[in-house]
Amino acid sequence: MEVSVSGYYAWLKRPESTRRQANKQLLEQIKHVHQQSRQTYGSPRVYVDLKKQGVSCSQNRVARLMQVNQIAARRKKKYMVTTDSKHGLPVAENKLNQEFKAKKPNEKWVTDMTYIWTKEGWLYLAVVLDLYSRKVVGWAMDDNMEKELVIKALKMALLNRKPPQGLLHHSDRGSQYASNDYQQLLKDYRITCSMSRKGNCYDNAVMESFFATLKQELIYRLPYQSHQQTKQDIFEYIQVFYNRKRIHSSLGYLSPLEFENNGHHPMAA
Repeated sequence: MEVSVSGYYAWLKRPESTRRQANKQLLEQIKHVHQQSRQTYGSPRVYVDLKKQGVSCSQNRVARLMQVNQIAARRKKKYMVTTDSKHGLPVAENKLNQEFKAKKPNEKWVTDMTYIWTKEGWLYLAVVLDLYSRKVVGWAMDDNMEKELVIKALKMALLNRKPPQGLLHHSDRGSQYASNDYQQLLKDYRITCSMSRKGNCYDNAVMESFFATLKQELIYRLPYQSHQQTKQDIFEYIQVFYNRKRIHSSLGYLSPLEFENNGHHPMAA
């Protein structure tokens, strides 16, 4: 390569450039943020988190370092929706109509349930989410998907939030949500009921997105052995990480709790 011996050894002893040292330090900070996010953040969210910490960097620089060092967000898998709408119970019209923005807390709630496979069999999770901040305000887990599961989730939300009269509550047309007991609970609290159109998963897209995120960022990462361990991990994910720490682009890169505490107006969903 036509390099002299003396030149080669001089190159070996030459100290790292200031830029190279800064990149090494920034890379360590990127790795820390990425690990704290449970390896779920891509470069835009990593960049926002670093800026919150006062780190001087550009988004392009963060993206380049992540790409070179193969640091990336985990990819989402497809989410399968199952709803038992073959029943003779009354269903409500779609009053939400895919208007997923809310001007204040407890104006619009969405809810749904999903299933998680463990070595002890299926575990079912019902969640209630506030569209204002995307905060999970109620949830329940059980080894069956009877109406009591969704009722428990709703009761937790009612206890936690104490919503005013006129709240809009949106769900799918499943028999659990159409049941007399569930509908009576909504009437007792003067909550307006809305339901998705038959076979239209987009009518409850925010709730579907939450479950896809939960499974991608938590469930798909580990083969769960027991219901108890799964319940503990889901509780920790929702209460400690999702509501308090996980930043959302639709909230101006704030967590649901930060968004509510700061009294922001929601951005476009």
